[in-house]
Amino acid sequence: MNNITLLVMAAGMGSRYGGLKQLDAVGPNGETIIDYSVYDAIEAGFNKVVFIIRREFVNEFKAKITDKYAGKIQVQFAFQDIYDLPNGFKCPEGREKPWGTGQAILSASNLINETFCVINADDFYGQESFKKLADFYSRKNHVFSMVAFRLERTLSSFGGVTRGICEVENERLSTVVETENVLKTEKEVTSDRDVKLDGSEPVSVNMWGFTPILLDYLQDMFVDFLKESGTELKSEF
Repeated sequence: MNNITLLVMAAGMGSRYGGLKQLDAVGPNGETIIDYSVYDAIEAGFNKVVFIIRREFVNEFKAKITDKYAGKIQVQFAFQDIYDLPNGFKCPEGREKPWGTGQAILSASNLINETFCVINADDFYGQESFKKLADFYSRKNHVFSMVAFRLERTLSSFGGVTRGICEVENERLSTVVETENVLKTEKEVTSDRDVKLDGSEPVSVNMWGFTPILLDYLQDMFVDFLKESGTELKSEF
């Protein structure tokens, strides 16, 4: 077992769908998408999972998801709150939108002192992805990382999707460009960007590996963000 934590981004679930529809069963024995991710993480050697959720959903979340993990992996909760800001800042009147992914990760900072992997609650990643991350950090690597997927394996037959197209230089990630309406047709892969795609490109589906130093970086960056955009009602960090 590795000293590595799975950080599951689930705070936006209720706001996007009007309820916890991601907790509906999708597997043959009532499994949810989250169940698959947690199971795969356990098999890869992860020893803790932290769910970032909205406080009002904690009881439903425990009943449908986490109670079944007792004795299999340590489970903790962090709550994203728009009023949880550094000293000297306050949430502007009228703001309802969460502050974004960066602040969501910071909400779990008091629970994480080890390497951690960040994923979305409503995406399926597959066991091999968790194993790659666990193996990478078991070799005492101390850099940030991202598990990339071939674009063609992440496309939908039900319409265009948004994907982060990665550019890699010398096996290092240089940029991730959010690309909307990526769609595979019989002849080609198209998108809203003026760029040629063939489906072999590496893309991000938000599966990242970090060391705890990220939390220090985010704290400083969040303060800078609030100084610049903290009075806005829709800006995200």
